[in-house]
Amino acid sequence: MSLFNFFTEEIAIDLGTANTLIIHNDKVVVDQPSIVAIDRKTDKVKAVGSRAMLMHEKTHADIKTIRPLKDGVIADFQAAESMIREMIKMIYEGKRKPLFPPSYRMVICIPSGITEVEKRAVKDSAENSGGKEVKMIHEPMAAAIGIGIDVEEPSGNMIIDIGGGTTEIAVISLSGIVGDQSIRVAGDEFTADIVDYMRRQHNMMIGERTAERIKINIGAALTELENPPEDFPVNGRDLMTGIPKQIIVTYSEVAHALDKSISKIEEAILKALETTPPELAADIYKTGLYLTGGGALLRGLDKRISAKTKLPVHVADDPLRAVVRGTGIALKKMNQFTFLMD
Repeated sequence: MSLFNFFTEEIAIDLGTANTLIIHNDKVVVDQPSIVAIDRKTDKVKAVGSRAMLMHEKTHADIKTIRPLKDGVIADFQAAESMIREMIKMIYEGKRKPLFPPSYRMVICIPSGITEVEKRAVKDSAENSGGKEVKMIHEPMAAAIGIGIDVEEPSGNMIIDIGGGTTEIAVISLSGIVGDQSIRVAGDEFTADIVDYMRRQHNMMIGERTAERIKINIGAALTELENPPEDFPVNGRDLMTGIPKQIIVTYSEVAHALDKSISKIEEAILKALETTPPELAADIYKTGLYLTGGGALLRGLDKRISAKTKLPVHVADDPLRAVVRGTGIALKKMNQFTFLMD
């Protein structure tokens, strides 16, 4: 055993626009919002993840919060590096820290529509954060592995991964992506839709975090649901008077607000189905579509997509962690899945 192997730790990272998850020793050890708080004067990192999220939209002039990823790719290189480095440190919270800083063998997942330049940015950030060997796997492939699909089989499966920044739609067969659509309409867009709706419909200004809470508590894709969630009280600022106020919002209002963005996702799904080779289309007719990612948790989304495509739609168990689970499996079976990685 070489000295390099002795000090090498293996980690799988799902570097998401909204959340970053890290698997170490087969366990999800980090599940944090992808955000960094930085001191403007010293450029030092003040907080990362949940603590930085608590500061988001509440900072004064000396502190700024940055979300380093936008639409699934790195928008702020320096902040991304700081965030990855700090989140890797979180692996050892409450444990004995290693005497020597270990080198990391990493598998990171990336959107399927990513460019070479964007891919390079992810790789450089990971290497600068201690990664000695960095491999990358496409998100829909990781999601498919994570929900237990045998990707090496000669049969077609369609994965729809609705993340924070991008929606990835891919047809997978024989360990490869046969056709894919990657659109930049996903969780962040839903949040922006809710902020916009509250301003137009209720003359009320709300922040990103409040919109996120509305989405989680009463987010829906259909205006009529069998088990509707309870109405949700929302606090914000009245645009007419400038005074803080509270209003009650229903899930069907949220469904109206999200309608346009969900239609764009539906169009992308139909486009992906149109370009699917006929033999694989025959498989998809039997197996249906698989929904993963945070967006899969929108109430009634599976029914809406099913009505649009006339195909069965399955929501993965724990869709938020499907991608990181698949990335973890790819890390464990790195030799077997070499061809899936860049």
